[in-house]
Formats: sequence, structure tokens, C-alpha cells
Amino acid sequence: MTKKNIKDKLAVLPEKPGCYLMKNANGDIIYVGKAKVLRNRVRSYFTGSHDGKTQLLVSEIADFEYIVVSSAMEALILECNLIKQHNPRYNILLKDDKTYPYIKVTNEEHPRLEITRKVLKDKAKYFGPYPNATAAQEVKKLLDRLYPLRKCQHLPKQVCLYYHLGQCLAPCVYEVDQAENNRIVDEICKFLDGGHEAMKQELTEKMYKASEEMEFERAKEYRDLILSIEALMEKQKVTLTDTLDRDIIGYAVDKGWMCVQIFYMRQGKMIERETTSFPYYGDMVEDFMSYVTQFYYDKQNALPKEILLPEQSEPELLSEWLGVKVLTPKRGKKHELIKMAEENARIAIAEKFALMSKDEARTVQAIHNLGHALGTGVPRRIEAFDNSNIQGVEPVSAMVVFTEGRPDKKEYRKFKIKTVEGPDDYGSMREVIRRRYTRVLRENLPLPDLIIVDGGKGQISSAIDVLQNELGLYIPVCGLAKDDRHRTAELLYGEDAVPVPLDRNSWEFYLLQRIQDEVHRFAITFHRQSRTKNMLASQLDEIPGIGEKRRKAMFQHFGSLAKMREASVEDFRQLGIGDKLARDIIRSLRKLDQS
Repeated sequence: MTKKNIKDKLAVLPEKPGCYLMKNANGDIIYVGKAKVLRNRVRSYFTGSHDGKTQLLVSEIADFEYIVVSSAMEALILECNLIKQHNPRYNILLKDDKTYPYIKVTNEEHPRLEITRKVLKDKAKYFGPYPNATAAQEVKKLLDRLYPLRKCQHLPKQVCLYYHLGQCLAPCVYEVDQAENNRIVDEICKFLDGGHEAMKQELTEKMYKASEEMEFERAKEYRDLILSIEALMEKQKVTLTDTLDRDIIGYAVDKGWMCVQIFYMRQGKMIERETTSFPYYGDMVEDFMSYVTQFYYDKQNALPKEILLPEQSEPELLSEWLGVKVLTPKRGKKHELIKMAEENARIAIAEKFALMSKDEARTVQAIHNLGHALGTGVPRRIEAFDNSNIQGVEPVSAMVVFTEGRPDKKEYRKFKIKTVEGPDDYGSMREVIRRRYTRVLRENLPLPDLIIVDGGKGQISSAIDVLQNELGLYIPVCGLAKDDRHRTAELLYGEDAVPVPLDRNSWEFYLLQRIQDEVHRFAITFHRQSRTKNMLASQLDEIPGIGEKRRKAMFQHFGSLAKMREASVEDFRQLGIGDKLARDIIRSLRKLDQS
């Protein structure tokens, strides 16, 4: 990324708390930091003077990304998780084994309160983590004074001072009713789980009363306890105490694009996130679920225990297919985690369009420079093609159109390959070019100024052969070759695939990257949709008496296998399906669900 790109990203940073991740030219994370206001903190690295260490860090920064959270406390905890996950070379303070403390109610016959830095699967109750260790200790002392649970790790043979102070029931000597222990534990848990406002109110009244009675030392003690409670009980969501592996997925849409954010929480700690933006072309929820289905398609052996999705999604079929718990929480911390993922998705997609708007003038200049480099005139209308298949299965192709350097989505087209069998990229390219420009000639549609194909000499030659020898069209054809990292490497022109010298940091090269990314995403999205439909339809293929026509009618009517499974015999009559076949369908689907 150039300095100009970084400057543009700095201009659209949000004024929100979060963590930022600095990357070098290789894409490696070299520094993780936190900020109360991301815009101010991240900008500070690129302005003013710095000490030697910071200057060295800044000299290596080639790009950055960030995660927005709800509070400075969340940023602090998330920073710790990210540093332990990535071990950035410029981070020092949090690389040790230090973790934040929890308040623990032990799972014993006579429970105790203790401060711990490890969450174990011992059926104890854990609350935290709390970045302010001093506040955690102070609140534990307060709870010890208010609730007379036992204080000794090992029961002594006689009562101790805490019993005489009224802070322990002395189970070492006296029999304590289990119901009383349970009542005390419930009250402590209620306090630590958010029900602390009543206690704060009571301490505040005592503080004012002590102040009125000129007992300023006692008033100060009450004030300090109130501050400790406030510091301790500030809500945070980026770490949960259940040590569960879960993925949190949220999305946002704008201007025909979808941004999906996936937060990875491992052992109860959020350690990483993945951001993907792509144009979507169908129903918002359907395209989101199609993306999620494909995301987990090749990850059957590395699934989390739990997946959290937004309310506006369809978790049932995904849960059936993956065999893991898929939830759409409507309240509580898990709901807040979903909202955090959605907020990050909204910010990411807003940043994308803000950066694109800054590119408008540069884009106009880029198409002029591209035409000059090719010697073809200004390519005001560019049509680009890409094929997508997996070992020849469900081959499809897609075309995107860029007008004046911008995507023209209403002109996009999808193609299902009909005449080619197996993984034949050249044959697929010939079919699509033939079908596209035969229709252009027949319907007198506008011709492009430039055609771009994804690939090298073979794809270019296939396209030119069909255009010139079959259709009599002489339109400039270019190919975009990729390097071993699947990134745009160079522009090839004409049947001989002559490399066109372009500065890799130029805006015309950036335009070509955008075109290649866009057509690739469009093709992949279409291919995913086709595969997802076939994955669902294949479950119906096992039911005798269901052909392609009936299968399509059933999906159009019911929308999903889950709704078919829950349907009654009467529901199938509307499709002209007899009662016997309807019962067979329902029985087979329910049997399939139990297998």
C-alpha cells in the first residue's frame, strides 16, 4: 500500500474506541495497540516526531486495520488477546504470561471467594476478566465484609477472627445449612453479574451521611469503594468465562455490497477477526447464508463449538448440516457480540465507499492512462470475464462491466457453462464470448472498448478467435495474469500476450486490480449459489418419486428443507402432490434429520 493509500485510510478512521493492527509490506502484523479514539491514536503515528523505537516501527508500516469495540476497557482486553495470538515484534509489555484477574466463587461444600487468573473447568462460578486488578481486590474485600462465606483455604480446628467480626459462618466448628450457603452465593453472583447498582446506591447514601457528620475519613472509604465497584463492573464483551470456542458473525450491506465480519473466540477469548467484502446480487439473507455455508464447507475438522449469527438469518439448516450449535441471540452478552461484529462490518463498508469516492478523479485519469498504454483510445466501457469451477464441477462464468472506470452492476451477466465438460478453461471462455457477443450483435447492444479475460495467452487467444473468426468483431482483448499468491501480476495484450509495462503503484494498475477482484468475486458468488442449491437439492434426490420439476416446485413453495420437514400433508396438496407421496417425503426428511 502506498503512502497515499494510507493517508486516505487515515482520513476515514472512526472516532470510536478499538484496537489497531500495524502491518509490514509482507502483510505481517508487527504491532497491536489500543485507543480510546482510533482516529486520533492511529493518525499520531504518521504526524510529528517520535523516539527511535517508534520511528523504526513507523518506517515498516505498509498498511493497518482496526477493530471497533464498545469501550476503552474492551479495547484493553482485546489488545491483550491479539498480542498473545500474533506476538507482534514491536509489542513488549503484554507478551508475558500475564492475564487479567477473575473473581471466583469456588464449587465446594462451603464455598469461598478468591481472585484467580486462570479459568478452569471445575464447575466454579467465574466473573470477569477485570483489567483493574486493584479494583477487583477492593470489591472482593467488600464482598468478604458483606457476605459471611468461609475465608480459610483449609478449615481450621477453631473459629478465627473473621467469625468474631461477623464475616464468616465458621463451618469449621458450626453446622451451616446448605440452603444458607446457596442464598449467599446467589446474592454474590447477582451482584457480580450486574446487580450492583443497589449496593452502589446504599454506599452513596452512607458516604453523604458520613460527610454531613464530618466523618470525612469514613466518607472517603465509601467513595473509594464506589469507585472500585464502578471500575470493576464496567461491562466488556471481548472475553467470556465459559472457555468455549465460538465464531461470531455479523454483516452489513450498502450500495449492493455486503461486508461480513467473523470474530474468532477461542477458549472464551476473542483473538482474531476476518473481514470480507463482496457485491451481492440476490436476497440479502440468502446471500449471507450462502457465504456462511461455503465458509464452513472445507472446515469440517476445525469447527467451533458454537456459531453466533444475527437475528436476520437462517440458522436451522446450517446447524443440521454442520452438527454444531448455531444461535441467533436476542439479548445478553452474545447479542452484544453480534452487534459489535455488525458495527465493525458497517464501518468497514463505509470506509470502502469513502475510499472509493476519493478515487473518483484518479479513476478518470486511470482509464485515460490505460488507453494510452495500450494505444487503443480511452476504454470508457470495459467488459471483463472470469470462469469458476472446482475440478470441472458446476462450471460457471461471469461478466462485469466498468463504465468510466466504475462498476456498472445492472450490466453484469452470469453464464452457466452448457457445452463444455470437465475443467476446460479455454473451452469455457470460447463458449461465453460466443454467447455474449452473438447476443450483442443480435440485439444491437453497445460494444465494449476493451475486453479483459482472467488468464494469459490461452484465454486471450480463445476470445480473439471467436470474436474475429466467428463474429467479425475487432475489439481489443487483454488478459490479467496472477502471481503465485493469486494477486494481479501483469497486463497482457493481444493474441501474442505481450506484457504492457505499468507501474504497480499507478492508479491504472489499481483499476485493473479492482476489475479482476470484482469479476472474480462475482463469479465465485454465482458458483457458491449454484453449489449451495445443489447441496440442498441432493438431500431430496434420495427420496423416491421426486424429480427435478417437483424438487424445484417444492423449494419455490417452502423455501427450505426445514420447512418441508415441518409441513403437513395438506401443505403438499397445493403442489399437486398426493397424500401418500407427501407422507413419504415427510417421513424421509425426518428420518434423514435423525440419521
